[in-house]
Amino acid sequence: MTVQSPYQTTISVTGMSCQHCVNAITEEISALSGVQSVEVTLSTGRVIITSDRELSGTEIAEAVTEAGYSVAR
Repeated sequence: MTVQSPYQTTISVTGMSCQHCVNAITEEISALSGVQSVEVTLSTGRVIITSDRELSGTEIAEAVTEAGYSVAR
């Protein structure tokens, strides 16, 4: 996971295979406080999160898990 200033976090998610997966990840991460946008690239598993505050790795991982997927380590 990488975090850039002001608050852009990039993670890799495993287990995604279709647009439903993208929608589930987007919905769960978007529900976190302060999230402004979520960009998911299905082919690479890359997720870029833009927020107005720093998000913890734990809260992001919990949102991804809630969607039914895992954050790659």
